[in-house]
Amino acid sequence: MKDIATNRKAKRDYQILDSYEAGIELLGTEVKSIRAGHVNLSEAFARIERGQLWLYNCDIRPYEQASHESHPPLRHRRLLLHKKEIRKLAQIIDQKGLTLVPLRLYWKNRRIKLEVGVGRGKDQRDKRQDLKEKMQKREVARAIAQFNR
Repeated sequence: MKDIATNRKAKRDYQILDSYEAGIELLGTEVKSIRAGHVNLSEAFARIERGQLWLYNCDIRPYEQASHESHPPLRHRRLLLHKKEIRKLAQIIDQKGLTLVPLRLYWKNRRIKLEVGVGRGKDQRDKRQDLKEKMQKREVARAIAQFNR
């Protein structure tokens, strides 16, 4: 599973509780553009509407070598999950403060998949705590490396 794009803001801004693998409905020029690496997930989010899961604000730049027919870069794209999974996600999302966040786009068996996480937004205090833990881990790793020299 080779990563195409990751949403680095997701881990910083959200506490990820669970994740799901979803297929994504794409046009041919979008697949070619993704192969070229012209995709951005940083502002993307997912939403359930009328029993279907949709991806919004995923920026897939138009394919440069395409003919006159090209796709709009920020169009809504349908995510493919089983109905049971969508219903389960809808029940989870109804809880206060939970949202669907795209985490990464990757290849799996010549298909493009999107990992969607169920997340709760972090406040500034949580972000500072994560930063402290990260610094402590880094200091411990440095001390161990210094000791092993």
